[in-house]
Amino acid sequence: MAVLTGLEPAGVWKYFEELSNIPRGSYHEKAASDYCVAFAKAHGLEVWQDQAWNIMMVKEASEGYEDAEPIILQGHLDMVCEKKPGCSIDFEKDGLKLAIDGDNVYAEGTTLGGDDGIAVAYALALLDDESIPHPRLEVIFTTSEEVGMEGASALDPSVLRGHTMINLDSEGEGVLLAGCAGGCHMQVNLPLKRETVTGIFATLKVDGLKGGHSGTEINKGRANANQLLGQVLTALAEKVPYHLVTLAGGLKDNAITREAEAQLVFASREAAAEAEKVAAAKGKVFRENCKETDAGVTVTLTVEGEETAAAMTAESAVKVRALLIRIPNGVVRMNPDIPTLVQTSLNVGIMTCEDSLLNLQYTVRSSVGDEKEKLIQEITTIAEEEGASIERNGEYPAWEYQKDSPLRAKMMRIYEEMFGKIPTVEVIHAGLECGILSTKIPNLDCVSIGPNIYEIHTTEEHISISSVQRMWNYLVEIVKTK
Repeated sequence: MAVLTGLEPAGVWKYFEELSNIPRGSYHEKAASDYCVAFAKAHGLEVWQDQAWNIMMVKEASEGYEDAEPIILQGHLDMVCEKKPGCSIDFEKDGLKLAIDGDNVYAEGTTLGGDDGIAVAYALALLDDESIPHPRLEVIFTTSEEVGMEGASALDPSVLRGHTMINLDSEGEGVLLAGCAGGCHMQVNLPLKRETVTGIFATLKVDGLKGGHSGTEINKGRANANQLLGQVLTALAEKVPYHLVTLAGGLKDNAITREAEAQLVFASREAAAEAEKVAAAKGKVFRENCKETDAGVTVTLTVEGEETAAAMTAESAVKVRALLIRIPNGVVRMNPDIPTLVQTSLNVGIMTCEDSLLNLQYTVRSSVGDEKEKLIQEITTIAEEEGASIERNGEYPAWEYQKDSPLRAKMMRIYEEMFGKIPTVEVIHAGLECGILSTKIPNLDCVSIGPNIYEIHTTEEHISISSVQRMWNYLVEIVKTK
């Protein structure tokens, strides 16, 4: 029996659970894309599937709505895949283990994929329900949104007729999003030299951080494990000589890193014992400094036996520490006109180390193009000073706020009529595909909405059942209203 059977709206939860049974991490969306093709064919809908596995579907207008402006419904198929230590889920093979706790749906041990599985579920439920009168409905499901909006960049929407779009990739009931930051992805690549060393092997670990979305939650001041690890490594180097073997942290560059670790070699057990004291002291400092945001942060040094390893040379280790310390992280500037809105930020979401290369992956965001370029130049300058090279990709434009939006006015009016209060209109720091699609669909009038989803991109992600119901009723009313 399906876990979500009995929840309302039944159609939405049915499709959400079916989608949750299909692995759909970024770059692995083919099965989910094929599922949507099968749905369209089973319902007699026009469907297009491109080489990036993007999907477009069309349901013609119902009687009496033939002359109404088509509505585009848009979301993305992929999800951020994070799991708790010890979780056995294989994101390339396994579905999610959904569960219910009071008013919330969550996934056991992993991210839920409410971002943006709920958009797909809403759209499919609308397409499936013959009782809802509607204009021509045009549905876009993109791929690889979470890794640079690559699907939206590849999409050719010329077969569509609509110029009015509801993006369903938001996480706050009662909020109409009307603009977002632009950004890009950057990689810092540092060549490494190694030498053979023998000594006492140890693993240094920073974990217990809360993490979160590097766009919408970067303003919460949460610590980044990669950056904290750099601070611990620097503090150790000042007190106890060691050899750095490898280090790693994070899986997604748009998620604030929750844990990171490094492998070290010490000259003796006495040196390793002294390093344990330094690590413990740094952990205490972090807990004090992060008590409002990451009270559970821990720093541990686990000492093992004697080993021989290919460690980085002292020169390479110095450069690694310098990059982690010198490149800024988090909020760079707040918007001077809207004090609560982040204007420019960056996040080091992924750190990997191979035999001859350290790779740091950043998401850079800004609603001001010149500031974005200035920050990129700062990163480039620091990287080059330390002997590293830069790769820049995944560019996406800002979605600029439109003062006059007939769709937004309509949605505000309907929301007030249904719920007795005026919705909040916001511009956010995270990236949405609306910016890219605005460059592909002329004169696009767009608003982004969604139900309450909490702790997205973390293993604590959960979605409110009652909020999904209310926002479904709202979406249906928007579609029905000419």
